[in-house]
Amino acid sequence: MVTTRRAYRREGEERRREALIAAAIQLVTEAGPGAATVRAIAERAGVTPGLIRHYFSGKDELSRAAYVAMMQRMVIDNQAAIDAVPGDAVTRFAVCVVTWLRPPVKDPQALVVWAGFVPMIRADPAMREAHGATYRAFRDQWEVLIAALPGRADQPDNRALATACNAVIDGLWLEGSLQAEALNQSELERIGLDAIGAILGIDLKGALPQEV
Repeated sequence: MVTTRRAYRREGEERRREALIAAAIQLVTEAGPGAATVRAIAERAGVTPGLIRHYFSGKDELSRAAYVAMMQRMVIDNQAAIDAVPGDAVTRFAVCVVTWLRPPVKDPQALVVWAGFVPMIRADPAMREAHGATYRAFRDQWEVLIAALPGRADQPDNRALATACNAVIDGLWLEGSLQAEALNQSELERIGLDAIGAILGIDLKGALPQEV
């Protein structure tokens, strides 16, 4: 019985912590980081401001947790896209490129939150460390995909190529999310396939299944 009560308490506290993080993200999305005050976050989450101190040392720690939660969600979405793709390595690579340029990975809400936290990445060492960890997770996903391509296993430049591919997707993700109504989706995907295909020296457009 004691173990059950403790487990229940831990689960309840984790849900409350997640609710505070979700409230912070919602407020940043709606009106920028300045709107995510301790009082506003508490009100949105339906708790007292003093309770936030039970879970976080202050607004900065809560902001870091919100940023990390958002970025980890994107890493998970990326990995889910990779895991769902059948076929050979080149086909999987091509499908992943277009998937990462489509919702839910391409998300105007995620862009707003990311942009709102950028100043903190520069000013706060802990936030900068958190950003570095999520960046490496994205880069590592690319590196694994590249290493699976024909003739690319254990090549010394795989990490550099992963960095380049990630940079291309970052730029297209940013503009695609920022101008979701103005940029043609098929053109965005074509640019991604052409640019990354050129970096790797492979035909990604020809490898993309018609039904994708």
